[in-house]
Amino acid sequence: MESINFKHSIPVQLRFNDADSLGHINNSVYFTFYDLGKTEYFKAVRGKQIDTKNIDIVVVHAEVDFIAPVFLHDEIEVQTAVSEIGHKSFSLVQRIVEIATGKVKCFCKTVMVGFDFDTQTSIPISDEWRAAIAAFEGKEF
Repeated sequence: MESINFKHSIPVQLRFNDADSLGHINNSVYFTFYDLGKTEYFKAVRGKQIDTKNIDIVVVHAEVDFIAPVFLHDEIEVQTAVSEIGHKSFSLVQRIVEIATGKVKCFCKTVMVGFDFDTQTSIPISDEWRAAIAAFEGKEF
């Protein structure tokens, strides 16, 4: 796992229907946690709610490593950071962590691509995104 400084985190409320018959949180539910983390991260980075009618980035790839189960009684948070920015994409890394122990339960890497919905083509990551991410993360990409 990469050594990343996660500057953004958000606690996740677990719901009874998140658990499966084995008593742990179902693997498919993790993606809803990561979506919540991504939404709140982007809001913090851009300093505003993202207008979904004018969004210019999309998810093109996501990979997850399930490290340890999360149970209904666990208190967890999603931590989010951008690890790298390329010309037309950036990598978003997230992890689910047990708050009390800091134990990593799951790790996700998502590739986001600049996208023009009118032309249905990839586009370069905007200068606005680059500057906002660099300022939030406190580093140059």
